[in-house]
Amino acid sequence: MIRPEDLLHPTPAGLYCPPGDFYVDPVRPVDRAVVTHGHSDHARAGHGAVLATPQTLAIMAERYGEEFTGRRQAAAYGEATSINGVDIRLHPAGHVLGSAQAEVRWQGLTIVVSGDYKRRRDPTCAGFEPVPCHVFISEATFGLPVFRHPPAEAEVGRLVKSLGQFPKRAHLVGAYALGKAQRIIAHLREAGWERPIYVHGALERLNALYEREGVALGPILPTRDLPKGSLGGEVAIAPPSAIQDRWARRFAEPVAAFASGWMGVRARARQKGVELPLVVSDHADWDELTATFREVAPEEIWITHGREEGLCRWAELHGMKARALRLVGYDEEDDESLEVRPD
Repeated sequence: MIRPEDLLHPTPAGLYCPPGDFYVDPVRPVDRAVVTHGHSDHARAGHGAVLATPQTLAIMAERYGEEFTGRRQAAAYGEATSINGVDIRLHPAGHVLGSAQAEVRWQGLTIVVSGDYKRRRDPTCAGFEPVPCHVFISEATFGLPVFRHPPAEAEVGRLVKSLGQFPKRAHLVGAYALGKAQRIIAHLREAGWERPIYVHGALERLNALYEREGVALGPILPTRDLPKGSLGGEVAIAPPSAIQDRWARRFAEPVAAFASGWMGVRARARQKGVELPLVVSDHADWDELTATFREVAPEEIWITHGREEGLCRWAELHGMKARALRLVGYDEEDDESLEVRPD
């Protein structure tokens, strides 16, 4: 049987498949790429050809322009395709809209590249599906036992409670433009918040894309041109950097909130001046990561980026073979919009 390294191995450009002559989530332009999702540390412009889900291709076109690649190849979840004799299927990763795990199979060997993923329910994207494989390649953004995230619904409930307690103050929520912002909006709707939700201009295009893809967000209004001192008792969503900017000071006694898995670290919340930290992450926490390893039960686990040492040690203690790939070029949290313009 072939070695896993013969099918996929790390290179400076990213994970490379020699028999298929393609890369998975390459960090620089290549001739052929398989892209797991639309965040800019995984999805870059300039590749000769890109294989991804239809939603990820739409996100890339929205962010980079229609000419972001020489050729697009759309693959729906579970659809069988191949590149130079290497079989590929994409499966839901539960990270953001269109996010996928890439199942790569050749000569009886199966490797699954998870990309970024989570196991929590998300009303804006398809949930993670475990895929049997010989090698599971996982992220480790929150790969330490200290990272155990509360339910997102409970965190958004805290936001709604604060709105009731401080009805004259604007609640400004910092959330990454792709995935997190739309998830917070969807959870607010589920919590019974029926009033319009205001958004920074940097979020408008991706919100519209989610709506076109069938994700209902309810009434959304722009924050531009609102008078000074407005939005008392209302919610506005913006890129995290805008919460610390002059943009935020336009509104009525703003409550600065930030939705991120890192808000579980109190020092980070204080450092960013966050009054209402919301521990909501689109990455798997420690329990989700280890539960996934047990469920998938691969022969080997490869860790791409994040807290690799903690997960490798856990795998060793539980009789699993693991190694850290230490890939570079991937962010520890998800990107903001490509450029945050004044709103």
